[in-house]
Amino acid sequence: MATDRTTGFTDIDHQHWSLRYLPPAARPFGRLARWDRPIGIWLLLFPCWWSLALAVGSDWEHLLGWMILFALGAIAMRGAGCTWNDILDRKIDAGVERTRGRPLPSGEASLLGAVIWMALQALVGAVILFKFNKFAVLVGLGSLVLVAIYPLMKRITSWPQVVLGFAFSWGALLGFAAVSGTLSWATVALYFGGVSWTMVYDTIYAMQDQRDDAIVGVRSTARRFADAPRRWLTLFASLAVVLWAGTGLLAPLHLPYFVVLAAVAAHFAWQIIDLKPHDQPDCLAKFKANKQLGWLMLAAIVAGQFG
Repeated sequence: MATDRTTGFTDIDHQHWSLRYLPPAARPFGRLARWDRPIGIWLLLFPCWWSLALAVGSDWEHLLGWMILFALGAIAMRGAGCTWNDILDRKIDAGVERTRGRPLPSGEASLLGAVIWMALQALVGAVILFKFNKFAVLVGLGSLVLVAIYPLMKRITSWPQVVLGFAFSWGALLGFAAVSGTLSWATVALYFGGVSWTMVYDTIYAMQDQRDDAIVGVRSTARRFADAPRRWLTLFASLAVVLWAGTGLLAPLHLPYFVVLAAVAAHFAWQIIDLKPHDQPDCLAKFKANKQLGWLMLAAIVAGQFG
């Protein structure tokens, strides 16, 4: 059962295992890490898996081991990043209907407890990172600045989703670096395609809060693009597909990659055409549907290993 402080908030999934089975004292920390909303883990993880698939090729047993290791790292670092975000945004979250029930603004968790929890999760991520080669460690450490500054960007720019894209797509560089000790132009194209993808899905996500964000002064691409959302989303979706096509050419990958990439483009088209920008449930559903797109891209890269 959920605690009384969490009842009535639509941002909370009371049926999730972390709210049903964790001890009551641990539940706020599961929510700080967003265990009840795993879509963010998937969105952080997929660029890692794509890059690993590029680096490993058809050595599937080797690929599976790397995928498991990066999954553990993504869970830890996404949780640490979300906790850091909630620490900085606790006053803003209190003024937004969808987020005012989060552990810090609702009083379920203390600020000190949140800081300790963030440090513990970051430590798990660091243990995993330092298992990699030196070059990959340097690549991984390079993302920390982006993670640190992202929550502040919504206060100073209408383009915070760009910074989130740089941070969330970093795995497209790290995965390849961890396996090969190098980077390639194919992974650079993969990375910037991921940034463009983030611009699509996180703009859709931010559409849920446009009204409250305007009241509390939070800026976002959802507000910036409000007059022509489909035009902007189409621009970034098209850019993602073009860059990912470049990945296939630079790798190089075979024809099946481009066939499945066409399905990725179709998925983008469905999201944008069917989107209802002022319908919160629809925006959330479209945002979550990007898990399907992530699987499609992974399937494209795997298929592209075969001529």
